[in-house]
Amino acid sequence: MEIMNNWNQFLTAQGARPIPPEGVPDSTVPAAVTPIADFGQSLTLAQLQEGFVAAITDQGLIGVNGDDAASFLHGQLTNDVEHLGQEQVRLAGYCTPKGRLLASFLMWRNATTIYLQLPRSIQPAIQKRLQMFVLRAKAKLHDAFADEANQVVLGLGGRQANAALSAWFPTLPATPFSKVEHALGTLLRVADAFGAPRYEWLTSAATARDVWPQLVESLAKGGNDAWRLSEIHAGIPQINAATQEQFVPQMVNFELLGGVNFKKGCYPGQEIVARSQYLGKLKRRTTLVSIADQSAVAGGELFAVNDPDQPCGMVVNAAPNGAGGIDALVELKLGAIEQGSSDAGAVCYGSAQGASVHFLSMPYVLDALDL
Repeated sequence: MEIMNNWNQFLTAQGARPIPPEGVPDSTVPAAVTPIADFGQSLTLAQLQEGFVAAITDQGLIGVNGDDAASFLHGQLTNDVEHLGQEQVRLAGYCTPKGRLLASFLMWRNATTIYLQLPRSIQPAIQKRLQMFVLRAKAKLHDAFADEANQVVLGLGGRQANAALSAWFPTLPATPFSKVEHALGTLLRVADAFGAPRYEWLTSAATARDVWPQLVESLAKGGNDAWRLSEIHAGIPQINAATQEQFVPQMVNFELLGGVNFKKGCYPGQEIVARSQYLGKLKRRTTLVSIADQSAVAGGELFAVNDPDQPCGMVVNAAPNGAGGIDALVELKLGAIEQGSSDAGAVCYGSAQGASVHFLSMPYVLDALDL
């Protein structure tokens, strides 16, 4: 099996280069984590719906330890960290003082560590920036993929996923954004897609080698593209290098997904995020589309045919859909979403003469925030 022949390379590559300790020259910090090979493949929507397992190699993981870890992160992120339970999983954003997202995290904790998952490509810079603000707090950040328990991340979903996982986990997380701990690793249930649960299984290299052959007997074998496509159809955005500082959290539906807590204390950009919420200033949202252009990527611009001189939105995340095109989450003006949803060809990718954008149904309702 090809992916099994590549396990040694896969597992060796999983270890991101660490952020140096305080006092080490910046020149020793890499601009980005070494690119990781994708040993899986793209899958179709039908395969995702039926059941799949994907080796996720493009995600980084920051671990935060110490007596003040929760209070430190609580003052930096858009969501409540101090009351994050060990059975919970949450989304959280990290903003500039102007309220623009530098990163989005999937966040959870165990008895000793709070974990922040984000793209590997931006982990070094984000980890370094967070470290700068620790100051006298008793909190230490580290690359958590150096921990044996987190060496491998497997993404699973679709109708057959529960049955496949039940061979190892006697109890599965009951609801989206919850988790269970087990001797074989941490199992996170993330947002559902296609009416079925999705999971991330963080485990050791040894366990991954043991379970992979049995998983691919009943589940389609995917890679990073397959996992990202499932995230897109779950309506879950992720900030990457191409989209940093482009959106306030509400533009990518983050408060609809529970990623913003408006009752917690201050954090960078909090005033602007709150003003966008309560003064009804926001006139943009993120929605699900299909684009018949395989070149569509995160950061690419969208144009309304009736206003061709300026972009009306931007691609947030994109992945091959197995049908020759790209499915994507795109941030758009509300007017463009309304027009594009009722008028095929009203919005295009790249220019007003580019590939048409076909609007798909979102898995949750978009509240216009026109308060």
